[in-house]
Amino acid sequence: MYEDKTLTCRDCGAQFVFTAGEQEFYAERGFQNEPSRCKACRDARKAARNNASGEPREMFETVCAECGAPTRVPFIPKSDRPIYCSACFAARRG
Repeated sequence: MYEDKTLTCRDCGAQFVFTAGEQEFYAERGFQNEPSRCKACRDARKAARNNASGEPREMFETVCAECGAPTRVPFIPKSDRPIYCSACFAARRG
């Protein structure tokens, strides 16, 4: 039913193949538009969106409320909520 299509990336102008399997996947999910970017440009956009500044995330030092071990978190700790290290957090979730 589906056949491979050659498309042109709107960002870099490179040609890429929109495979029959990808087309079937898009149809199953109800996507109506074909991809307009090659995989490399899609991945670059995702990376830029996830880390817009390009700098490493700022981490904050705190102490685990469960075991007392020093830990680092990517948000400013507040005194009204407990903060857990990775191990204690995982144990509480599991």
